[in-house]
Amino acid sequence: MDVKHIKRVILGDPITIEEFIAVVRYGAQVEFSDEYCRRVQKSRKLLEQWIQQGRIMYGVNTGFGALCTQLITEEETIQLQKNILLSHAVSVGGPLTEEEVRATMLMVLQNLGQGYSGVRIEVLDMYRQFLNFRLTPFAPREGSVGYLSPEAHIALVLIGEGKAYLEGELLPGREALNRIGLKPITLTAKEGLSLISGTTGATALGALALYDMLKAATAADIIGAMTLEVLKGTIRAFDERLMMVRPHPEQTDTASNVRNILKDSTIARHFIDYRLQDALSLRCIPQLHGAAKKTLRDALRVIEIEMNSCCDNPILWTVDGEEDVISGGNADSSYVGIEMDSACIAATAIAKMSERRNNRLINDRLSEYPAFLISRPGLNSGLMIPQYAQAALLNDMKILSYPATVDNSPTCADQEDYVAMGYNAAKKAREAAEKLEYILAIELLSTYYAYQFIERDLSPGTASKAIVEQLSNMVPRAEEDIYLYPYIELLKEFIHSGEIIECVEQKIGQLK
Repeated sequence: MDVKHIKRVILGDPITIEEFIAVVRYGAQVEFSDEYCRRVQKSRKLLEQWIQQGRIMYGVNTGFGALCTQLITEEETIQLQKNILLSHAVSVGGPLTEEEVRATMLMVLQNLGQGYSGVRIEVLDMYRQFLNFRLTPFAPREGSVGYLSPEAHIALVLIGEGKAYLEGELLPGREALNRIGLKPITLTAKEGLSLISGTTGATALGALALYDMLKAATAADIIGAMTLEVLKGTIRAFDERLMMVRPHPEQTDTASNVRNILKDSTIARHFIDYRLQDALSLRCIPQLHGAAKKTLRDALRVIEIEMNSCCDNPILWTVDGEEDVISGGNADSSYVGIEMDSACIAATAIAKMSERRNNRLINDRLSEYPAFLISRPGLNSGLMIPQYAQAALLNDMKILSYPATVDNSPTCADQEDYVAMGYNAAKKAREAAEKLEYILAIELLSTYYAYQFIERDLSPGTASKAIVEQLSNMVPRAEEDIYLYPYIELLKEFIHSGEIIECVEQKIGQLK
């Protein structure tokens, strides 16, 4: 089902990345199931019993981190929960985007809604209403080693502090609450800690990045197939028999996508034996795209487990007869971080092949078309400089592919002597995903221009033709230089929105 058509997501059972995107990007309404409320309330009741019994619990009646040996009286509990938000809201720089903040709040609801955290349902319902009213707390994006700081900025709005966006206007937290008919809430035992603990921010950013990377990988199959078509490449390199002797599923699926896209192309049929063998950027589309997709799909499996986990610390085990409070390390972001570092590498691999294919399109010695795909090269530069932009974006992506998770800077007076850095891995994955979309958009622009030079008696396949016709309404076929930036942006959005995939699948069925 198209994520844009999901209008309501009920939390309680595991959610998918599609439901996640429906909420954070397209505004689907969030509801709690009866089971969600039951397990949250059960854990809260247990916590309150233990507080009355005087049980020592980390972050409830102790300080935080290296201060866990400092006992907190019952009278100081409320101040402790407020203090943790004030003292931890220290991330800096520009704000997270609306969808990044929404994603983080949704992951907090998922994390704490598993029923192992002891927070009140009233607190979680505030975040639910933030999502449904599109109230978006202000949270600077820089300065988190895994969690805590951006989440603290977000949580400040619950208590009437901090700032929040409402209908595009940045307001003091208390005023934003007032405009949607809510009042600040007083946080009680453990709630401040739970709201900022765990992998919620890293998972949120990682899931957004991964969703876009997976779409871009499918778009790369489409664009790569079209480039193969206009460069008179041979479809023989995509033969099903060739794939059978190296049976990686993603490689096989990618080759199938390309064959399906070009199955009725008279261009591809005419030039099937034009060359004995094409350059690697054409011939190895199944192998490289397949390897990248394998990495991205592995990451998706991990992200969806994380989306439906409790990563709080401590947790309250509520099974009857086995009740316990357990401190540990579920807040560690290594699972997300390592997968996001790997996803950056996968995205960069797709991007480097796209840039090389684009180079073949604009180089007249390789393409057999006019230089830079313009009728009068020299007077006009045509599509010379978009490839420079690709080169610069690709350089950025190579930098972003350096793994964040191999670094370590101990914090908290060496109580946290190892730090996962999963947040930074997810944050840079967001950048890598967007840059990949731009690189593919520039290849698509060149491919679109190249079709005008194809012999008149040859026609593209049904899928390619549908894309070309769609682009003809968006991008002019220029005989001389034009201002290209707006069209690159349009093509990037064509990829980001998934419209390019929808356009093809309407003609030839679902891609693999």
